Amino acid sequence: MKPNPISVTELNKYIKDRMSEDEFLNNVLVSGEISNFKHHYTGHMYFTLKDENSLIKCVMFKTATGSLKFIPKDGIKVIVFGTVSVFERDGVYQIYCKAIQEDGIGSLYTAYEELKKKLSRTRAV
Repeated sequence: MKPNPISVTELNKYIKDRMSEDEFLNNVLVSGEISNFKHHYTGHMYFTLKDENSLIKCVMFKTATGSLKFIPKDGIKVIVFGTVSVFERDGVYQIYCKAIQEDGIGSLYTAYEELKKKLSRTRAV
């Protein structure tokens, strides 16, 4: 007898429910470098947090952005505190940020800027 298939929505809801039961994923601290930062007109902030080998999407809702002590932007190294969950509609897991702390300039951004300078010097010759 074949098992009955479930819908994509049911699968994403199941994964989200399992993640919401995980204590570690509900109170996670993650360090990384901000890229693809967008401050949406609604007040929400969307960005990617990355390191040398991986990335994760992040969102900080307007209700949490008021506690920020700096303006996030691409290339800044940060530590985020939040909850990892699934955005069910897209089936994407991401960090829902409750707080962000600045942690310097990211090494990936620094390397990118150095490469741009080197290339512009090469073109000038």
